[in-house]
Amino acid sequence: MARTPSEFVVHVLMEGGHREEVRFATIQEFQHWYSNELVPRTDSKEFINLPMKTVQGEYMVIRPSSILALRVEPVFTSSVEHY
Repeated sequence: MARTPSEFVVHVLMEGGHREEVRFATIQEFQHWYSNELVPRTDSKEFINLPMKTVQGEYMVIRPSSILALRVEPVFTSSVEHY
């Protein structure tokens, strides 16, 4: 029986070694942000919104050209946190 992730954590690696963690409720929500916000502006130095889901009202803006890599990690309710 296939398990369904409770959320998806996207690890963003940026120039200079900076890292940020962003959470999406569904893979479709991530895909929508990725294809509609990030991809059309890949080489842009203008800021775009990076949706932060950790605290209500919190947000981050980022230059798409500074993103080097994204890692999408499904998180299951039964998963054990790694620290």
